[in-house]
Amino acid sequence: MHPKRGPVKNLFITSRPISWVNTAFPFAAAYFLASGTVDWVFVVGTIFFLIPYNLLMYGINDVFDYESDLLNARKGGVEGAILDRRHHRFVLWASGISVVPFALVLATQGGVVANAVLAMSLFAVVAYSAPGLRFKERPFLDSLTSSTHFVSPAVYGLALAQAHFTVGVWAVILAFFMWGMASHAFGAVQDIAPDREAGIASIATVLGARSTVWIAFSAYLLAGILMLWTAVPLAGLLVLPYLANVAPFLSITDTTSAQANAGWKRFLWINYLTGFLVTMTLIWLVMQAIP
Repeated sequence: MHPKRGPVKNLFITSRPISWVNTAFPFAAAYFLASGTVDWVFVVGTIFFLIPYNLLMYGINDVFDYESDLLNARKGGVEGAILDRRHHRFVLWASGISVVPFALVLATQGGVVANAVLAMSLFAVVAYSAPGLRFKERPFLDSLTSSTHFVSPAVYGLALAQAHFTVGVWAVILAFFMWGMASHAFGAVQDIAPDREAGIASIATVLGARSTVWIAFSAYLLAGILMLWTAVPLAGLLVLPYLANVAPFLSITDTTSAQANAGWKRFLWINYLTGFLVTMTLIWLVMQAIP
């Protein structure tokens, strides 16, 4: 059940390397587009949201979800580590310590708004899985918090660069937030059976598989529509792969909910495709802004 791994490899696996780009890229893109520079703050912030941020988020999750993860067949690989109990304390300490120096340095560079966003982002990371808060077990708040994990780095990048929050910027933020909620909700469907067995509540265990998938589908669609109010309305077409991925599961039942794992695995790779296309779009925007 618990393969023998060294402490560094444990931390690496726990931090979910496949998901690093999902938090580092939003910050880097937002900060660069708002400031127009690649300075040391850009580098420190990108590294922070690439590794320490993910280690904190998933380290806390893997430790305090240990019992339920043992009941979940998909855990133990890229979708979540199962750590031997004797490593839990080390992972928690390493997760917390890795964040502190980066957060302190970044706090010296931000104003009140930027620091408030950073504090909110870190609180959401801790609150999702930590005992006493466990937002992941509060239906609907679970999806809201999970989306905050990925949207807040972008908002922080904008705030740190003192960007002007136009209607278009807000539309992008809201679209991103809808994407995050949809992705979490859809991801929760595959865990309905093990979550119920472990006594864990989620948006999916409360609404059921079919209703949750429909909510995810609708949220993705809304994200695409919101992009019409941005400088690149055609970017709304980037939701099409997500809609196509979710569509086959619109008739799923609680009994067959585990089948959604196939869609979740595709989702992980779709992110890389859309991430590439978003990068190309951002480069185009920057080139258009250069006289």
